[in-house]
Amino acid sequence: MAGKEKPNVVHQNAIHVETVRKEQRHQKLHTEFGFNPHQKLHVPADNPMSRKPTKAIAENSAFIEAFHKAQLEPNKKYSMPQTASHEIGWLSTPLIPSNWNDKRLNFHRSSTAITKQK
Repeated sequence: MAGKEKPNVVHQNAIHVETVRKEQRHQKLHTEFGFNPHQKLHVPADNPMSRKPTKAIAENSAFIEAFHKAQLEPNKKYSMPQTASHEIGWLSTPLIPSNWNDKRLNFHRSSTAITKQK
């Protein structure tokens, strides 16, 4: 019965070199990162008592445009409703124009001789 021989240092080094080459062949370096435009971006505020100066942020118009688009209401982002929940209230304009002088719809407080406090 022949037992399995333990690989010597040269063989172990050859296996290690082959593994490293295989990893480098399939490795990708990601340099562009983004954010999910469908999720709100929460930036924590600085401590109000800190003395460090605020950093000047270089404006990136594509980032700012994508950020503002993500904050829009659904009916301004899309031309048609995307989900069943969007269909309810998609057209949110009032059916009749509001008139504050119409006494049938607006019940303002008014004081009369009966309700006047002495």
